[in-house]
Amino acid sequence: MTAPIAIIGTGLAGLSAAQSLHAAGMDVQLFDKSRGSGGRMASKRSDAGSLDLGAQYFTARDRRFVDVVQQWQARGWVAEWDPQLYQLNQNGLQPSPDEQLRWVGTPRMSAISRALLGALPVHFSCRITEVFRGEQNWQLQDAEGQSHGPFSSVIVATPAPQATGLLSAAPKLASAAASVIMDPTWAVALAFEPALETPVEASFVQGSALDWLARNRSKPGRDARYDTWVLHASSSWSRQHLDLPKEDVIERLHGAFAEVIGCALPAPSFSLAHRWLYARPASAHEWGALADADLGLYACGDWCLSGRVEGAWLSGQEAARRLLEHRQ
Repeated sequence: MTAPIAIIGTGLAGLSAAQSLHAAGMDVQLFDKSRGSGGRMASKRSDAGSLDLGAQYFTARDRRFVDVVQQWQARGWVAEWDPQLYQLNQNGLQPSPDEQLRWVGTPRMSAISRALLGALPVHFSCRITEVFRGEQNWQLQDAEGQSHGPFSSVIVATPAPQATGLLSAAPKLASAAASVIMDPTWAVALAFEPALETPVEASFVQGSALDWLARNRSKPGRDARYDTWVLHASSSWSRQHLDLPKEDVIERLHGAFAEVIGCALPAPSFSLAHRWLYARPASAHEWGALADADLGLYACGDWCLSGRVEGAWLSGQEAARRLLEHRQ
């Protein structure tokens, strides 16, 4: 009997690979250092309702992803998001001409990963620190010193800097992952009572500590008890203030928000900050996925492609395809 396949990481790339392998009749076991699935598509429950602090929305351009998103829509996992979109640049704050179709998970971004995970076997709060090859199969070791296995193949679906060490058994793969630079992002949520008097529901921002802001209640299915906003700092600002205390990050980005929004901004009734250390790859790649098929070691993630949500899903599909192709 063939040993199962281990997948490290339950973000969209890992879940995409898991879905394909499971549909092909393969046994998979998933591992994630967090308490829940989703990675940067996870949502955080708070006193102001559920908040999408990572990926704010996603687009679908590749026909394969368009098709699967339509299936997700039919199942109620996602909905179109058409906010009053603005942009702030040297000409000031003005409506954006961008007519891109945007999608969000409903009633929160994490609805997608939860649905994809389904009843697949998963070990949460389990940080894998080592992937090593036995005589015939793979073994995993976690941060508590526990061993997991045996596994016939391993798919590493974590951000590139975390994947590098886990790919040490395949130096070429590890080297490729090590070459990827990933940018950080500070995310801040601010809730106001009463609601801010502004038509803005989302905006791209230039020339500020911020590069994005979104009104949570403008997304389908969201809790509207508070007027809650999610702010994303720019990569450069986040890198420069990587170790700033959360209270100071909130204060500074609150100030930047006040400069952008163009209306009276009271003190928030609720606030929180989250640091995404590996928010997005600094540049796109065309690997699809990394593979040493003879060893049975693979890696996937948005960093193998475009850096977008779509790229994560496509990369997971590619990793699964290469694994299945090798077994035929």
